[in-house]
Amino acid sequence: MSLKRIVRHMLAPQWVVNRAFPKRTLAAVEKAIRESEKLHDGEIRFAVEGGLNLWLLLHGRTPRRRAIEMFSQLRVWDTGHNSGVLIYVQLVDRRIEIVADRGIAAKVKQVEWDAICRRMEAAFRERCYEEGVLAGIREVTALLAQHFPPASVNPDELPDQPVML
Repeated sequence: MSLKRIVRHMLAPQWVVNRAFPKRTLAAVEKAIRESEKLHDGEIRFAVEGGLNLWLLLHGRTPRRRAIEMFSQLRVWDTGHNSGVLIYVQLVDRRIEIVADRGIAAKVKQVEWDAICRRMEAAFRERCYEEGVLAGIREVTALLAQHFPPASVNPDELPDQPVML
């Protein structure tokens, strides 16, 4: 646990998240997810979190562990084909994590998801949040379309709206 990390999280105002992800960006993300899910049998959720609370920080919550928690809390695992994918943004730590359900993880290695995350983080360093997220969704879509083509019946099992934590 780093005191510097705790201070950064405790002093991060919510407007930092809102500035990086204004309503128009969130609408573009929602639209991209909706369009993406027509091309494969996966389900994508997108979540952004600003500063973590003190309890999480004192208990050493890493962005990866937090992403796994959010995967569960947002019920991304709750799909018929175990084909949920969470794109989690920890804005204060400047980290992005992708967590894929077991049906997808059996076909797509974590190293492929991590490469997408690092490219998104590079866009974020340039303050290109919307472009970075939309590019990431396109890359996730390509992997899902390759490994999980759409079934004849392709229900929308999870909400497409981004989640602001």
